[in-house]
Amino acid sequence: MTSEIPKPKLSLPLRTRVALFFSSAVTNFSRRSDGTVNRGFKKLLDYKSRPKTKSVKGVSTKDVTVDANRDLWFRVFTPTASSGDGVVPVVIFFHGGGFAFYSPDSYGYDPVCQRFCRQINAIVVSVNYRRPPEYRFPSQYDDGEDVLKFLDENPAVLPKKADFSKCFLAGDSAGGNLAHQVAVRVAKSGLRKVRVVGFVP
Repeated sequence: MTSEIPKPKLSLPLRTRVALFFSSAVTNFSRRSDGTVNRGFKKLLDYKSRPKTKSVKGVSTKDVTVDANRDLWFRVFTPTASSGDGVVPVVIFFHGGGFAFYSPDSYGYDPVCQRFCRQINAIVVSVNYRRPPEYRFPSQYDDGEDVLKFLDENPAVLPKKADFSKCFLAGDSAGGNLAHQVAVRVAKSGLRKVRVVGFVP
């Protein structure tokens, strides 16, 4: 007789679930019938979280600009306490939103990445990429690849505890697609210091 191993119960924090519920409602109302997005309306209700350089619940955050001309930047989430030798892996995260909505500082995604950082004990790099329909494909893939190249050429932008030999690409929804495409690209082009060892869709 075999006994079944109970599956762990996974759930998002209540604050995140509420934020995503309202964000989804706003997203639906901001889409126009011609395929464009009413950015002004969306911006009114897309609440933003500011970076926090001081540790809050074991995580500090900062924003790093890659290319201001195309609003390419990322938010770094750093665990302020780490075990062992203090070196931690790096997770490069691409947010969802149908490619067309949200950003790393959106109220729904900032706490998600904080939680990843805390529970995985990893530095999380949450990427802000250009959004369609204003910017057509493959500009989103270009942005993701350029962030990895930027990290490869400028490793000092991350804390010293970042282990560039253990980098993972991750994303949810559209971000999972983006992470996959970026993984394929960097596997072909190659990087010097950043070593992508895993993909988490």
